[in-house]
Amino acid sequence: MLRRAVLRFARDRKANVAIIFALMMVPTIFLLGMALDYTLALRKREQLNAAADAAAIAAVRPAMLTQTDSTVVQATAAAVFATKANLDGLSSVPTPTINVVDSGLARTITVSYTAESINNFPGVLGKQTWQIAGSATAKASSAPNMNFYLLLDDSPSMALGATQADINNMIAATAGQPSYARNCAFACHEAHPNNQNPSSTNKDNLTVARANNITLRIDLVTNAVKQLLVGPWSCPQSGVSGGVMQCMSAINNTTYKAAIYTFDNNLNTIQTLTTPSTAGTQIPNIQLMTVDHQNCVVAGQCNTDYGSDIWNGLSGVNAIMPLPGGGTSQAGDTPQEVIFLVTDGVEDKLVLTSTSCDANATYPLPTAGSKWRCQQPLDPSVCTTIKNRGIRIAILYTEYLQLPSDGWYNSRIAQFNNPSSSNGQIAQRLQSCASPGLYAGVQTGGDISTALTNLFIKVASSTASLVQ
Repeated sequence: MLRRAVLRFARDRKANVAIIFALMMVPTIFLLGMALDYTLALRKREQLNAAADAAAIAAVRPAMLTQTDSTVVQATAAAVFATKANLDGLSSVPTPTINVVDSGLARTITVSYTAESINNFPGVLGKQTWQIAGSATAKASSAPNMNFYLLLDDSPSMALGATQADINNMIAATAGQPSYARNCAFACHEAHPNNQNPSSTNKDNLTVARANNITLRIDLVTNAVKQLLVGPWSCPQSGVSGGVMQCMSAINNTTYKAAIYTFDNNLNTIQTLTTPSTAGTQIPNIQLMTVDHQNCVVAGQCNTDYGSDIWNGLSGVNAIMPLPGGGTSQAGDTPQEVIFLVTDGVEDKLVLTSTSCDANATYPLPTAGSKWRCQQPLDPSVCTTIKNRGIRIAILYTEYLQLPSDGWYNSRIAQFNNPSSSNGQIAQRLQSCASPGLYAGVQTGGDISTALTNLFIKVASSTASLVQ
């Protein structure tokens, strides 16, 4: 009888679910507790990683990059980390390990930590805390001390009206000029218009432009340089007056100097290297190239026009500039060196042989002394020579206007300026000349001041980035 009762109990399945459920509760509770504590630990790790990111970035801000005492840098990063790492659910606020490596102008900082996240189910996991760890690495380069050499095109092509409206007004204003200067969009500066002394009835086109308040491209370049060196400029750094250069110098805690040169068929010194404010006082001396009269650049040598030698301008400034240093404030170091070239990119110069011209250039008759007039884009090999010295070249291309109705343009310039002034061979040569990332183009009517300012800020700015 007992045997039958045991067999019936063994065959009975009515209570199996309850038994299985009871047996499964133990691992289920264990897994739920572990999942909850693990999820909370992960959340705390994300918050601590954010604290490490903030601490690393704080140590490579421009103001901190000038700090050479690593203990001060470490203390700053630690303070930032502590304010953000004081979280509920940790056994204590973790103390980070901070490693600072400076190499020249570059700084790399790593902030790492280990923390203990308190478990809500210590009995289930068999321990009171769950260990979490992480790190963040940031890298930045401080802005260097720099010398800037502004090389500005003052050739007759910069006498073009600044906007299409200015061009139209210029053409209309010169309708009464002699045939050689009539209906012209360029305000060329002639000492003896029509080979005569200037008078009320014998004016050059520049005089006409000024009398009619027509803005020229050279005026926009001059205004852009003024904004750079003199201002006014709204600097986010309080208490700073002057132009963009003074502002960025204050923000980056650096020393900047500036020189101003213009070029036409010669290199012209406006101001040798000095403070931005002093250089700014010489801006009124930035003037268009003066020729004696049409087809006569120099009196007594009246064979042809020519007036833009970019190669000579770059070579001349290169001869003036010293070898660049690292730009740090360490004893014995010297500033970095930068050329700022502003040009429409087309040369118009005399060369000794026709083979010195670009293969696609067209030539008029030889001039006196068997020299040839050559109109062509810049040969960027001169830029390579300069950049090989460690000098950077920033270029603002005031795009050469397409003039399809002009016969001279069609026969001598158009082949270099198609399909557009933005991507033709003139633009391509200037892009090749510029250092990586330091090229900008402005079309006729564009904001040259903003473009030059943005290009300068790109050169002068330091950057910080999270590596990990």
